Amino acid sequence: MDLLKVLNVDELAHGLANLSMFPYFEMAHYVMSVISLREQPGALEVSRVSPFACWFSSMLFCFGGAVLSGIMLAEPPIAPLSNCTSVLMATAVWYLVFYCPWDLLHSCVAFLPLRLVLSVMREMTRTWRVLGGVTQANMKYKDSLLVLVAIGWARGAGGGLIRNFEQLVRGVWRPETNELLKMTYPTKITLIGAVLFALQQTQHLPVQKHHLMLVYTVFLVANTARMMLTGSTASPFAAIESLIHKTLFLGYSPYAALTSDIPDSCMGQAASNSSNKGAVKMHTAASQVNGEKPPLQAKDESENTGTRRHKKTN
Repeated sequence: MDLLKVLNVDELAHGLANLSMFPYFEMAHYVMSVISLREQPGALEVSRVSPFACWFSSMLFCFGGAVLSGIMLAEPPIAPLSNCTSVLMATAVWYLVFYCPWDLLHSCVAFLPLRLVLSVMREMTRTWRVLGGVTQANMKYKDSLLVLVAIGWARGAGGGLIRNFEQLVRGVWRPETNELLKMTYPTKITLIGAVLFALQQTQHLPVQKHHLMLVYTVFLVANTARMMLTGSTASPFAAIESLIHKTLFLGYSPYAALTSDIPDSCMGQAASNSSNKGAVKMHTAASQVNGEKPPLQAKDESENTGTRRHKKTN
């Protein structure tokens, strides 16, 4: 703790925990959410054909976490839209992203330094959304670790988890893009954050909340900046995920080496026999094409010729 005081980490953590997300950080979240929708295949065409469907999809991108967590907690899913100020801000961002003259806003956000700043601000809001979901769930389900993790995950990554429904609004049905089948980096890092904050909330993780918020936010910001500056899409947990998957979920059996010898030998012998038969058939076909006789027929004729010669000699 003395080291934390010397480095002013405790003051920094308190300052971050008391930082207000409204309106600048929330605006950055809306901008990057709607930009990510616009960059989806076919989204720009939908905005020209059906502006209402485009607007509804944008609201799902902006408020998807609150909607999904509300459904899971048996609360009205339309409750997030009751905040008129936030809805008007998100609507203004939606209009400027899709219908701004000369496509000015999208061109500005495409500028890397500005996009980096907005992405970092958006990732900072992820901490508050995950923590808000865990805190909200803890009010109704005290110390229920699984529920806390689920609600925190839904609150922080709801836009990705309900992506199939959002695509359905735009007339697209792609069930293979389900986040549970193949998680993207934001969904994975949100799940990790939900687990950490749920453990801290249930006193299983001996760390103060504002310190955990600082560490988690710094990791989000640093990794997001690294991925954008290097152009890398690889997850920092790829090696750990691969190790866990190979160790626990590949279904390896210790008797596989014993039981695989006989089938392998049988399969090898069968493959050898089939290859020999195939070679004979190919040779026979080639002989017939070239005007030659098959090997077995030629052998029989040679034996018959030898027998006739022997009879004539006698």
